[in-house]
Amino acid sequence: MKILIVDDEPLARERLQRHLQDIDSGIESIEAENGLVALKQYQQHTPDIVLLDIRMPGMDGIETAGKLSEFETPPAIIFTTAYDEYALEAFDAQAIAYLLKPIRKDKLEKALQSAKRLNRVQLQNLQQDETETQDNYLSVRIHSGVRKIELKDIYYFQAEQKYVTVKYREGEVLIEESLKSLESRLSHSFIRIHRNALISKQQLKAIRKDQQGRYLTELKDVDEKIEVSRRHVAAVRKFLG
Repeated sequence: MKILIVDDEPLARERLQRHLQDIDSGIESIEAENGLVALKQYQQHTPDIVLLDIRMPGMDGIETAGKLSEFETPPAIIFTTAYDEYALEAFDAQAIAYLLKPIRKDKLEKALQSAKRLNRVQLQNLQQDETETQDNYLSVRIHSGVRKIELKDIYYFQAEQKYVTVKYREGEVLIEESLKSLESRLSHSFIRIHRNALISKQQLKAIRKDQQGRYLTELKDVDEKIEVSRRHVAAVRKFLG
């Protein structure tokens, strides 16, 4: 197994080298101190796995992962970082694992085992499958990492100030993606009912007019009534048939 270690801190690279030798003395490792060098090293050595730091001068780890994914036989990516706020971006970059520094040997070994199960052909198939199925779920950042929420479990999105609330079967969570962006890529599953709300098409049962003249939704699995703006009433009625 050939592994490329990418980190701008020499001590971090040395620590990973020691772990790799303890895990398997037969591992061949190469080092790079930044993203640009990593790309050159990959072209020269074609490693199976890349241990990739995120915060580096010049080209950071997320951008480097994107460049590596463009190769004909992309490597498995394992992010190694001192920061947990990049978990969502790492997930979107199709990383095999996301390890927080200081890297524990047992965590690294487990991640390597997962990566070994995915040979290069399988990795390409995984990337293709992710592209084809990415609109079947929503990836959200939570305190413990990243959660994938299936779209069929989401009731609605509602915007307030700079955040959007995702109301789903297990509760709710805040995201920073705009309603406009969500509507653009999830229009097959959600319908705009208000400038601040998207409703699941499979959840929308009816709209009713209340005593104040407002149009409100009736959803199948939740009791909340979301207002439908007059601008969107016709489109919602057309959808309901």
